[in-house]
Amino acid sequence: MHFEDSLDFAVSLDHYDELAGFRKEFHIPRMHGRDAIYFTGNSLGLQPIKARDYVLQELEDWKNLGVEGHLHAKNPWFSYHEPFKELLSGIVGAKPEETVAMGSLTANLHFLLVSFYRPTRHRFRILCEKKSFPSDYYALDSQVRYHGFEPADAVIEIGPREGESIIRTEDILQTIEQYKESLALVMLGGVNYYTGQWFDIKTITEAAHRVGAFAGYDLAHAVGNVPLSLHDWQVDFAAWCSYKYLNSGPGGVAGIFVHEKHCKNKNIPRFEGWWGNKPNSRFKMERTIDAFETAEAWQLSNAPVLSMAPHRAALEIFSRAGMDKLRNKSVKLTGYLEYRIQKINEQLSGSPIQILTPADPSQRGCQLSLEINGGKKVFDQISEKGVVADWREPSVIRVAPVPLYNTFRDVYEFSEILLQALKS
Repeated sequence: MHFEDSLDFAVSLDHYDELAGFRKEFHIPRMHGRDAIYFTGNSLGLQPIKARDYVLQELEDWKNLGVEGHLHAKNPWFSYHEPFKELLSGIVGAKPEETVAMGSLTANLHFLLVSFYRPTRHRFRILCEKKSFPSDYYALDSQVRYHGFEPADAVIEIGPREGESIIRTEDILQTIEQYKESLALVMLGGVNYYTGQWFDIKTITEAAHRVGAFAGYDLAHAVGNVPLSLHDWQVDFAAWCSYKYLNSGPGGVAGIFVHEKHCKNKNIPRFEGWWGNKPNSRFKMERTIDAFETAEAWQLSNAPVLSMAPHRAALEIFSRAGMDKLRNKSVKLTGYLEYRIQKINEQLSGSPIQILTPADPSQRGCQLSLEINGGKKVFDQISEKGVVADWREPSVIRVAPVPLYNTFRDVYEFSEILLQALKS
């Protein structure tokens, strides 16, 4: 797309944006008497306006009905989680029976690793990306130690080549082939939190399967950000949080995907709890579980209704907007941000900003990671001017123009503020 370097051009893009109306469905933080330029949806998404009403409805039913709310609330709590299957499946590219809203991200990863990391003496290694989100390291290292191995031997980290910022797919594939006899699991972030690189999940999953390994993904920075086709890509499992691009509240209920071929496998090991029972068996309180043959079998406890209420409000917005339209706007919005950053580098000597995120839109979502020498001073200055971005040591500012509620004018004004901070 051809971009122009003017405020009028940004305003015209907003005028013709078919998703522009969704911004009004979110609370935009205010700073200095005006809407903030909120570019941290990759860390915590904004609150849907309907979230409050959805939570208040459950509080009201709890107040008026007590335990009877499980069956007689406006949205009965016994089955509260069930509509989420359909809503989530459209976002992650799955069948409804392959998804479930449950738990929290790292806890869910551990539950899934019980099923999909089953090391043997000869096949025990896990491949992950270097500089993955620390919690993923902790989960993998502790699982490895639990099974009697040492992380230094069992956890293989694949990183960028020297002088590069992103990990080449060919290097991931070569590493899978290199360790094919001992590889038990490939587990990457779908989108790397630090660089914003979107991995080629389909190709990597195929390579893992060829050598007899499982393939799973932490989709915290991918879900609601990039289009996914987990079922068609034959991904074995995935987990995600809901508080970033899914806009469902701090620490909100998370979710999982398990491919149907594993859901129907009665011999797969997993930790179980009573909510993994089929609904008609759940309250019989029998000694033996009557488990679902869906991802719901991985549920342990009943739905956290108060946490799920804002999640429902957010997912309904996604359902109306559609991932295809969101992706189209995201590509334009992030492309415009990249264009404006390049214009800044042209104006200032030494091109002070390095974009760590891939330039190819097919390898990124809506995040750009900007490496700037002396970046903390720049970050502090743009923060004072009403920009809400994210600082990562030692020198990176992460910015994420989210298509549901950010505008092209946001991008233009952010880049003007960034330019002035760099000049000063």
